[in-house]
Amino acid sequence: MRRNIIQKPILVILGPTASGKSSLAVKIAKKFNGEVISADSRQVYKGMNLGTGKITKKEMEGIPHHLLDVASPKRKFTVVQYRKLALKALEKIFKKGKLPIICGGTGFYIQALIDGITIPPVPPDWKLRRKLEKKSVEELYELLKKLDKKRAETIEKKNKRRLIRAIEIVQKLGKVPPLKKDPLPYPVLMLGIKKEKKELKKLIRKRLLKRIRQGMIAEVKKLKKSGISWKRLEEFGLEYRWVARYLQNKISKEEMIEKLQKEIENYAKRQMVWFKKDKRIIWIKNQREAEKLVRNFLKKKES
Repeated sequence: MRRNIIQKPILVILGPTASGKSSLAVKIAKKFNGEVISADSRQVYKGMNLGTGKITKKEMEGIPHHLLDVASPKRKFTVVQYRKLALKALEKIFKKGKLPIICGGTGFYIQALIDGITIPPVPPDWKLRRKLEKKSVEELYELLKKLDKKRAETIEKKNKRRLIRAIEIVQKLGKVPPLKKDPLPYPVLMLGIKKEKKELKKLIRKRLLKRIRQGMIAEVKKLKKSGISWKRLEEFGLEYRWVARYLQNKISKEEMIEKLQKEIENYAKRQMVWFKKDKRIIWIKNQREAEKLVRNFLKKKES
């Protein structure tokens, strides 16, 4: 068993949106014989490319990427489904004798995979969800606080979807049970890309304008044409929410860009709040630092 563990190191590259995770993951994969497993809750969906900042075939530079385009945007995709598919991808990569690189900004997906978090088996209550959907995040948080103070202390206060799910579980089970953990039995190196606030703001702006030029609005139109409702598009948040509102003539193009910029910046802040809780993450500034840490990590696992 000891030899088995040594042979299977895992690398995680994470960070806020627009920080350059995908590009770094490709460079590290080329240097250390790796394959990438995406950990992004929206990049799992087919046809959602520009709006999610999904890596292109050209940008992959021949490096295999897993867990992209595995679900239809017409149906909900859960963290449980993600973990199941990600575990299969891990085994596939290990069998090839390669290094799995988990890359993404969805902290909950990374945690669910690495730490093996098991989710309470409570089926969705659509009637309750529709009712809760009408409430603001502040109202939902206050409601959760009344129902389960302990869970309210650990939840992301601004994450509407998670608040609704927590309330749903509380109403079914009386409280949100503590998450059980079944961590992967392999050594893991977690690297986080750190950017200064000003720099990240500029990167977000640059990427946003580039994606609009590349056809992000046309992408949302196409999704709508394929049968996805405005309501469903708005549920995806960020780019899809604000482009959908623009296409419904609720806001101007200028408003859409400004609202999006602000919301993406706030999203990046929330990502960092989540990541900062995990003390295993080593924060890096550049590729050179990353390479040195990966090299030392792999050497240790071989000795």
